Amino acid sequence: MPVSGHLMGVYNRAPLNVERGQGARLWSTDGTEYLDCVSGISTNALGHAHPELVEALKAQADKLWHVSNIYSIPGQDELADLLCSKSFADVVFFANSGTEAVECALKTARKYHFANGQPERIDIYGFDGSFHGRTYGGINAAANPNYTEGFGPPMEGFHQLKWGDKDALTKAFESPTTAAIILEPVQGEGGCRATPDEDLRWMREMADKNGVLIIFDEVQCGMGRTGKLWAHEWAGMTPDIMAIAKALGGGFPIGACLATAEAAKGMTTGAHGSTFGGNPLAMAVGKAAFSIISSDEILNNVNEVAGYFKQQLHGLQERYPDVIAEVRGKGLLMGLKLIPNNRDFMGWARDEAQLLVAGGGDNLVRILAPLNISRDEAQEAVERLEKTCAYARTQMAG
Repeated sequence: MPVSGHLMGVYNRAPLNVERGQGARLWSTDGTEYLDCVSGISTNALGHAHPELVEALKAQADKLWHVSNIYSIPGQDELADLLCSKSFADVVFFANSGTEAVECALKTARKYHFANGQPERIDIYGFDGSFHGRTYGGINAAANPNYTEGFGPPMEGFHQLKWGDKDALTKAFESPTTAAIILEPVQGEGGCRATPDEDLRWMREMADKNGVLIIFDEVQCGMGRTGKLWAHEWAGMTPDIMAIAKALGGGFPIGACLATAEAAKGMTTGAHGSTFGGNPLAMAVGKAAFSIISSDEILNNVNEVAGYFKQQLHGLQERYPDVIAEVRGKGLLMGLKLIPNNRDFMGWARDEAQLLVAGGGDNLVRILAPLNISRDEAQEAVERLEKTCAYARTQMAG
């Protein structure tokens, strides 16, 4: 596989040159066909080259690509109206990625308390196993040492709690300098861990009681991935601020920070901005993607196919207990905690079964199929996973 010597070496790339995609399929430059259950890491939520997204992009490209945010961009109003009509939010800021949306969320939380005359409330509490992107704010909010090491001292006001440690979280809520907590309702990179619904409801009560804001990072778990439009809907509660991206563009770069009017009260003129955020191309594709993903047809498909997947994956675990230790996840954000090394398993799936799966923390592989995957394609994915498990068993025995 040719690798340019001029690319910064920050990726541990798999030996696969991708050329084109269609639906849940990818083809390499040598013509090999793969079933794609990575989906750009939960980004190509409608598969590759979805015709309605392609048409939206082409139609907008013929009219206008970019214009500064010093002017009004009608597509922003239209997509913001759609997002607010189907969420808790009153206002939206458009960015280019998930970590940019997180950055805006963090700033919004701190600026809220500043606007309330409490500038000392700057502390942001995150959780181990979380992932909030690669900006300075994002890596400090997650505080994963693999991502913060070598980039100087930790940023002031960011703290990490152990996932599920209710006593520590209670103290954080009650601290007079706490601005917000940030969490993924269902962790992606951290190992497909879902925060129990009752815990999310308790967090809402504690936040309201103590004047703390809740930030949800639904960049990976939102936009229909769990079977509801937003992952927090399963708990029957809402955050104050939410970062979304990935599936919102169906593969096109876009991010958004959603907030209540109250939480965003400090985000006045000049408080934040973006050169490319909310550009006409992104808005056109975002409107098309959101309209499809938020439909009953897609959400019903997620729940139906996820139910099938869950049943089949538990069956695989029973047949291969020496390979699969645990089945995790919610909806089509599914994970297999493995006994063999997850990187080895990803390679075996790719090379022996032509199945693409993603890695994850806690020695996990994630299965992130498109939200519109068919039942037949889901069955095929299970068959390819079984082939991988059988191969893994032989490799472990040898």
